[in-house]
Amino acid sequence: MSNVPRSAGVMSRRDGILQGPAGKRAEGPPLAGDAGGTPALRVQRGRLRLFALAALPFLPACSRDSGHGPGEVHWDRDSCKRCGMSVSDRHYAAQVRGGPKHEVFKFDDIGCALFWLKDQPWAEAPETEVWVNDFRTGEWLDARKAQYLPGKTSPMAYGFGALAQAEAGSVGFAVMKADILARGK
Repeated sequence: MSNVPRSAGVMSRRDGILQGPAGKRAEGPPLAGDAGGTPALRVQRGRLRLFALAALPFLPACSRDSGHGPGEVHWDRDSCKRCGMSVSDRHYAAQVRGGPKHEVFKFDDIGCALFWLKDQPWAEAPETEVWVNDFRTGEWLDARKAQYLPGKTSPMAYGFGALAQAEAGSVGFAVMKADILARGK
């Protein structure tokens, strides 16, 4: 572009002003990088940028955990807090929500959750939540309200499958917990 004389009618940019031959102002679209547009358009863009910046601190809140209930499980990627195995079986997984930060801890089996939880100083706090998957539907159940069928093949062989409703042979949370903790493993 520098080899072409100005008198040839080539547009050049000088001091932010688009110029044509003989230094006269020329009409045309703003060049890349120009503030571009009328003062009203620049004000509108400025307001839009200000709004976007003001909204940024609130965006993470949209994806944050609610603080109650089971957390999201990344199946086959999350690891059991106690044994380190991958949490992959959607029918026997468990979660504990509690502690000073009311965090979610994930487990591959209700037995792992119970053994890990018994060593936590906040285990019996009223705000501590324990969740377990229904072994038939995969839905999350409040572990303390669920019923448990013994003799199931669970990931860590604790052998209990959770149910929403009582069935013949099922036991409550306290009986299931006592049975698992009595095994000592």
